[in-house]
Amino acid sequence: MTSQRFSEDEHIHRDLESLSVSKRLVRSVSQKLKRKNNRNEGDEEDERWGVSLRCLTLYSRGAGCKVVADTGEEYGDPGSRRRSSASEDGKGYPPICGNEEATVDCFSYGMKEKFWRRNNRRLLTFDEAQQNNSMNSCLPDDILEMCLVRLPLTSLANARLVCKKWRNLTTTSRFMQIRREGLFQSPWLFLFGVVKDGCCSGEIHALDVSLAQWHKIESQILRGRFLFSVASIWDDVFIVGGCSSLTNFGRVDKSSFKTHKGVLVFSPLTKSWRKAASMKYARSSPILGISEVSKDCFISRNQANLSDRRFYKSRIGGVSDVYEDPHRLSVRRQSTQSLDESDISSFSSIKPSKFVAQKTENSRIKNRRKFVMIAVGGLGSWDEPLDSGEIYDSVSNKWTEIQRPPLEFGVACSGVIFNGIFYVYSESDKVAGYDIERGYWVRIQTTPCPPRVHEYYPKLVLCNDQLFMLSVSWCEGDGQIGRRNKAVRKAWALHPLYLTWTEVSIHPDAPMDWNAAFVSDKNLIFGVEMFKIFGQVLDFVTMCDVSDAGINWNHISRNHVAQDLDASSCMTKSLAVLHL
Repeated sequence: MTSQRFSEDEHIHRDLESLSVSKRLVRSVSQKLKRKNNRNEGDEEDERWGVSLRCLTLYSRGAGCKVVADTGEEYGDPGSRRRSSASEDGKGYPPICGNEEATVDCFSYGMKEKFWRRNNRRLLTFDEAQQNNSMNSCLPDDILEMCLVRLPLTSLANARLVCKKWRNLTTTSRFMQIRREGLFQSPWLFLFGVVKDGCCSGEIHALDVSLAQWHKIESQILRGRFLFSVASIWDDVFIVGGCSSLTNFGRVDKSSFKTHKGVLVFSPLTKSWRKAASMKYARSSPILGISEVSKDCFISRNQANLSDRRFYKSRIGGVSDVYEDPHRLSVRRQSTQSLDESDISSFSSIKPSKFVAQKTENSRIKNRRKFVMIAVGGLGSWDEPLDSGEIYDSVSNKWTEIQRPPLEFGVACSGVIFNGIFYVYSESDKVAGYDIERGYWVRIQTTPCPPRVHEYYPKLVLCNDQLFMLSVSWCEGDGQIGRRNKAVRKAWALHPLYLTWTEVSIHPDAPMDWNAAFVSDKNLIFGVEMFKIFGQVLDFVTMCDVSDAGINWNHISRNHVAQDLDASSCMTKSLAVLHL
């Protein structure tokens, strides 16, 4: 009997020795899992949610793991049962393997974390929000704003997707002003009016000049509209006029079409659209000029007085514009006096509260920057050439009809605003200027314009406070298209004092595009040419710096846009440039 007890004690002692070996293994595994899963936080969350995910502790009475429970039954303790580490009964027993940290994970590797994440998704979301808030709270808003303002435009667009705080911080007017006034911007080219599979898809192709990367922007609001003109200022692009088919919506079809007089405004920084005031007349392909003016520049009163007047060519026996209607001046003076009296009477009837509100509104308008945009010519609703014009005031958001261009000026084909004068070049090689503040046209007598191929319309560009014209001319001899005479595209500069044209540069590419688009940004001139050859539409983007001693053109992009476009895109395209 004593020998039997001795054998049993020896057997138990041997089992304990085997358990001591397992103790070292358990301790190492437990420490690794503790470092990986951060057990301290897990314990607190388990107590909060009432779910124990700790591995089951080995207790001296067999509670915990199933292996120990089976061992307990072999020891003759059938009353023993499995107890978890979270149960109150199991906490009072001393562990076999030393301290409580020496535990066995009853879940397979990685299952504990997966099980905990599945049952605590809301808590994880809250923790992530807390981490984001703590990250944002580490930096003051001013420092965070200065960091974000230095990002390129593409990176800035991605940063706005991080959180609402970053989005709100990068869309304020103060942030835009800091970015505009700093040296953190680069030129971007925006190509509008492309045609794909016979339809005006409304896609906008944007080129980041600094990185030479193209981006595509979807715009359903432009779908189906073609032959519109674009003008850019500050951070916005204005889309003016255009046509759309009535029978085949979305397709370039002028058999039955509608001419628009609406104006859309696109903001690339926020990828948002808004509507501006519509023009008085529907136009397609109008000639646009846009420029910032002083806040004291009055537009509406000047244009109202001179909207019906024209500068007629002097001729013998003719009558002047004033004396053909001797009562016009007196009628205008009476209307002005009556307007002043009505203004005084209206001011006397205004209540003090309304006057204060109006004064506040006027002060708010004065703090706003002001620009004007002029639309001249184009085609009307019946596809007839228009010789009228109108001007847009950004503060009042109104269009006002202006004086018509001089007689025998011809059809306007290009224009640009320079020093408060809207210079317009006509198909008959004449130049006229519209004085914005005074509200009348002036003929500009330049030296004989450079000889050009009349099938290619010249383009006026303002760059580095100098007026340039790009036209196509023959290198040698006189001839017509189809002859072997070589035609090149040249850049001419207009002398501001002597009004003479001087050749300054020759474009490296052959003039294959009849409707090449040219825009300028500070001291850079950009050009986009698209043409179809051998059944494929090709595109070239070139750039030149006029501040250099020798004005040379460089290619910055080739055949990246027009591969999937139709040949009609060559005539419907429009180009704008922004410094973003």
